[in-house]
Amino acid sequence: MAAISEIRARNADFWTQAAEGWIRQADRHDRLGRPLGAAAVDALNLEPGERVLDVGCGCGGTTAELAAMVTPGGLATGLDLSVSMVAAAAQRFPHLVFTTADIETARSIAGSPFDAVFSRMTLMLLTDPVAGCDTVRRLLRPGGRLAATVFRDGATSPWLSAAVLGAAPHVGALPPLPVGGEPGPFAFADRAHVMRVLTDAGFIDINVEPRDVELCAPDEPDTVAGWLIDIGPAGAAYRAAPATQQDAARAGVARLLRRYHQPDTGYRLPTGLWLITASTSRDRQGQSALAPPADGPVVM
Repeated sequence: MAAISEIRARNADFWTQAAEGWIRQADRHDRLGRPLGAAAVDALNLEPGERVLDVGCGCGGTTAELAAMVTPGGLATGLDLSVSMVAAAAQRFPHLVFTTADIETARSIAGSPFDAVFSRMTLMLLTDPVAGCDTVRRLLRPGGRLAATVFRDGATSPWLSAAVLGAAPHVGALPPLPVGGEPGPFAFADRAHVMRVLTDAGFIDINVEPRDVELCAPDEPDTVAGWLIDIGPAGAAYRAAPATQQDAARAGVARLLRRYHQPDTGYRLPTGLWLITASTSRDRQGQSALAPPADGPVVM
């Protein structure tokens, strides 16, 4: 596997290129993608007045949902690696707090310590998940809680590969597939690996349980295909392609998704998740706070 610094730089570059598609599809993904994080939202059981951090907030839809749950008196902060997605989130939800940072290397986040951390489909994308989860732990108050979702193995979410394979012949070169322990949609497929990551990061009360959900998309085939291409690995190449090739890419994906379409009800995309819950030590000696930054300001 390549060096951590090399993979981290490649990961950052990927999300810089991917951001345009996520921004373009933000409203649709807020609606159709909600089942991906619903179990983690429920597991946190947030109450008014609590402080919650949304790790991997994207364009802010999940942060807005969390903010409504901790109102009045609480705080929901959205954090993401992508500068442009954070800017889009701030524009979409100007009353909320968003910050750009890499959770693996952040020295401090305004608003910490948090009562809870939420993360939808992000932990599997970290270059060094132990470092990222260790930061999450240290951003939580003693006795704070984490709830997150990640994909299980590819066989439980077969539409993901369809969204790539259907588009690939019609667009330019795609990013290299993850290898070994590199970040990617199925990097957390092994439950034992997820347990090790959280344990090594210092969490306690760790639970990793399977959840099966459906993404329900009532839109037309062309629209559904465009959504999934835009937010997937083929998104950047797709957006750079001529219109005729984009049309062909959407048609290719729509053909592979046909088996998930039900007359009069639309698409039902089966999705296998892990629901991850954990907490921090209630003993302050076991819950070290993040040190202040040695060479820069607090991330805002």
